[in-house]
Amino acid sequence: MKFSKLHGLGNDFLVARAEAVAGRSLSPLVIRACHRRTGIGADGAVFFQPAVGDAEADVSALIFNADGSRAEMSGNGTRCLAAYLVHSGELPAQTIRIRTVCGVKRFTLQGRKDGTYIFVSSLGQPVTEPARIPVRLGTGPAALVDFPLTVGSESVRVTISSMGNPHCSTFWPNVYQAPLEMLGPMLERHSCFPNRTNVEFIEVIDRHRIRARFWERGVGPTLASGTGSAASVVAAILNGRVESPVTVEVELGSMLVEWQPPSEIFLTGPAEYICSGDFPEQVHP
Repeated sequence: MKFSKLHGLGNDFLVARAEAVAGRSLSPLVIRACHRRTGIGADGAVFFQPAVGDAEADVSALIFNADGSRAEMSGNGTRCLAAYLVHSGELPAQTIRIRTVCGVKRFTLQGRKDGTYIFVSSLGQPVTEPARIPVRLGTGPAALVDFPLTVGSESVRVTISSMGNPHCSTFWPNVYQAPLEMLGPMLERHSCFPNRTNVEFIEVIDRHRIRARFWERGVGPTLASGTGSAASVVAAILNGRVESPVTVEVELGSMLVEWQPPSEIFLTGPAEYICSGDFPEQVHP
């Protein structure tokens, strides 16, 4: 499998052509390739192909988590794909349209320097209706904001949304003291999330700035998350803690999120090319 590796503020992805692995069972390949010690190492993989006959998109993408499970959407993963398409010269357009399981996302190139590409991503409208996330809580369409969720023997206040993929956001006085390693997997696999969920740990710095850490579904702790950053801002706005635009600080930098309900959400952030190579396909059809 010929691949390229890129990252969005440390959230790294393998990008490969779908036709190069046609007919293969992709999950075992993704698990091997993403392994940090015996593979290439990545948080996930994105397989793409031209969107032939699709007037709304340039390419279509299949997104996988490091554990081999499918993801409906990845903000950093799709931005890494957009950066790859520009970097390789395969699609050197100012705006790139990528079809995902949850619809077409648009990426507008704002700048480039030394293998780093800055895009404004149009991620669509956040979903807060429980049945559409999906989450088995509540009895109607009202958003679950600051909801007391029972986790083990304790209650955790959560705000739940979807950016095409499910998110569970929590607030803490200091994210570096938050129990990410303990609470992250418990929330990811909580029985109220039929498809599991991504988890955000958020610290509000001021009205236009937050700090966030992430436990990603099918991955574990990650240095950054595109949809997680967007969901964090959605949760902070719904809780009245911040106003758009909001800078989301992560371990290796920051992203800018803009959202005025009920419009779509925009995320500005980098994607950096790392390397390309060839990974052996020792997988069973």
